[in-house]
Amino acid sequence: MNVGPTRNVGPTRDLARVFDSVADAYDAGRPSYPDEMYRALTEVTGIELDGATTIDVGAGTGILTHALRARGSQVIAVDPGAEMLARLVTRIDGEPPAVAAVIADGNALPLADGVADLVTYAQSWHWLDPVVSIAEARRVLRPGGAIVGCWNLHHAAQAEWLAAYEARLAEAVPTYWGPAVEEWSVPPIAAAFEVVQERWIPWTRLVGIEDFLLDLRSHSYMAALSPDAADELVGRQRGELRKAFPEGVLSVPMRVYLAVGR
Repeated sequence: MNVGPTRNVGPTRDLARVFDSVADAYDAGRPSYPDEMYRALTEVTGIELDGATTIDVGAGTGILTHALRARGSQVIAVDPGAEMLARLVTRIDGEPPAVAAVIADGNALPLADGVADLVTYAQSWHWLDPVVSIAEARRVLRPGGAIVGCWNLHHAAQAEWLAAYEARLAEAVPTYWGPAVEEWSVPPIAAAFEVVQERWIPWTRLVGIEDFLLDLRSHSYMAALSPDAADELVGRQRGELRKAFPEGVLSVPMRVYLAVGR
């Protein structure tokens, strides 16, 4: 049976409001993860996804949640955003394994000790307390369980047009944080636990310009702009992308950063 969102409002409610405000764009525009990431996850952890119990922390609209569920995992989706989780729940087709959706803070998981084989953070761990969140993950894991962090990232060094796109963001958005910032790096989750392995998994995303721009609108630094400023920036990016890709389809070099620890 599918479980609708339950409430456990914590200190991340302000952040939740930011992402709830862009939930539609997030749901429509964010990319999925390549199949190779799931193969690597199983290989590195030694845990088969089919039959595993997974807590997906910062699940958002369910990009990772649904992929894990499709591979046979029993998933508990945790996110502070009610609108984000509402979209996750509406995508569930009623077939087992079910997804329990819990409105909660990843720094204080409302779950019993030792209930999970995997705790995953897809595009989310960097919003949490680096010490407290990992302590919570350890608490809810069974012996032999694993903690997994993964981020889908633009590989701007692989394409001049993409580097220019990121540079325009850095110029226009005060809170932008990405590959156009010299000091940018992946979130330091590897320093938070004993790492079994880190991997970089390259892939290519084929996406229409408008869906790519929906992805842009889903980021917190865009939500921080005024509506007029956000519209202006999206319009500028649209114009430049149409010059580079008049057919309207982008070939986006991507890479997934995957870190697995105990």
